[in-house]
Amino acid sequence: MTPETARPFTDVHAPVAEALAAGKPVVALESTIITHGMPYPNNAAMAKNVEKIIRDGGAVPATIAVMDGRLKIGLSDEEREALAKTSGAMKLSRADLGFAVAEKRTGGTTVAATMIAAAIAGIKVFATGGIGGVHKGAEKSFDISADLDELARTPVIVVSAGAKAILDIEKTLEVLETRGVPVVAYGSDVMPAFWSRTSPYKAPLRLDDAAAIAGFFQTRAALGLGGGMLVANPVREKDEIPASVMAGYIAAAQEACEKERISGKEVTPFLLGKLLEITDGTSLKTNIALVENNARLAAKIAAALARD
Repeated sequence: MTPETARPFTDVHAPVAEALAAGKPVVALESTIITHGMPYPNNAAMAKNVEKIIRDGGAVPATIAVMDGRLKIGLSDEEREALAKTSGAMKLSRADLGFAVAEKRTGGTTVAATMIAAAIAGIKVFATGGIGGVHKGAEKSFDISADLDELARTPVIVVSAGAKAILDIEKTLEVLETRGVPVVAYGSDVMPAFWSRTSPYKAPLRLDDAAAIAGFFQTRAALGLGGGMLVANPVREKDEIPASVMAGYIAAAQEACEKERISGKEVTPFLLGKLLEITDGTSLKTNIALVENNARLAAKIAAALARD
């Protein structure tokens, strides 16, 4: 349930509130994929369809965002469409989530901010595309996503296609291990690489069904082991871009990023936009497909948690 101190700033969409009160499965969804991940109308269509996939899976979707200073736990159709058309929205993580609420701003929530909001509302499962992580060259830039610390502190299951392949996946896994975050590959012995089903990196843990993932999460809670859990769900084979092909695209995008001296929060949106251009839209199609695939698995995990 929403803490009393957060209630004055929070709007819980009626279907989400009813599902939570009844102990029914709910799946949180982030909104930076809407505000920063892809252009309109692709973002609006994607967000609508992902919510439908979660409903078809027997769960209630809760897209999370900040709109005019209100922390929204679930959006109406009209709110979701308005957010998709918004220009100049903030990209919100832990550091600036409170700022956007205090200053009555509008912003899309990253993995970290969505986890915070989900935990406030009592939602235990969250579906996204890919998490942030350690950027390549972080030994010089110190560019490491707040998503990793959030996974260590906030008790939410995050279903993703792994870390975005534009990142340093090996170092991201090392940081997650140091922070004590369980990383579970779904039905795979190796980590996926966002647009690609495989990477050179062995998965720390493997589970093959949603009920086992739910059981692992509940066991951790019973043992008093705090923090969240990352589930790495490979994109379906028919939708992937092979890693060998994707590597060339990513190298070209990173070269452009360095040339234009992009830094901080602007790096990921720039790289995704450049990849969209370089791949002639193929990266976007795969991005949408993997989000949909993660939504299906998240709904199953949420349903398994609700049964127990």
